[in-house]
Amino acid sequence: QVQLVESGGDSVQAGESLRLSCAASGRAYAMAWFRRDPGKEREGIAGIGDDGRTTYADSVKGRFTISKDYAKNTLYLQMDSLKPEDTAMYFCAANRRTTYPYLESEFYNYWGQGTQVTVSS
Repeated sequence: QVQLVESGGDSVQAGESLRLSCAASGRAYAMAWFRRDPGKEREGIAGIGDDGRTTYADSVKGRFTISKDYAKNTLYLQMDSLKPEDTAMYFCAANRRTTYPYLESEFYNYWGQGTQVTVSS
C-alpha cells in the first residue's frame, strides 16, 4: 500500500509560482501529478520514473518541474509562470507496477486527496 498526502495548493496571481508537495508512505515506482478542473477530464501533467526519468504534458512543459526527494519519499511539483488555465485540483499518483512515468491515469492505482490551485488574472 502507498498513501499519498498533497500540500501546497493556494490562490495566486498569474505569473507567480507555487510548489506542491506529496508525502508518500510506502515504496512507489513511477509517480505523477494529475489535475482536474470541473467540467474537464483529468489531465496527467508530469511524471517521474524510479530512475529519475521525467515526462511532461505539452501544456506545462517549460513551466513546471517535477522532482522527488528519495530520502524523504516526497514528490514535488514546482510551478512557475502560472496561468489562469492552470486552475484545478492537483492530485499526486503512484504505482508499484511500472517504472516508466506514464501520464495516463490507468497506470496508477494510488491517489492522494488533492490540493486546490487557483490562478487569477
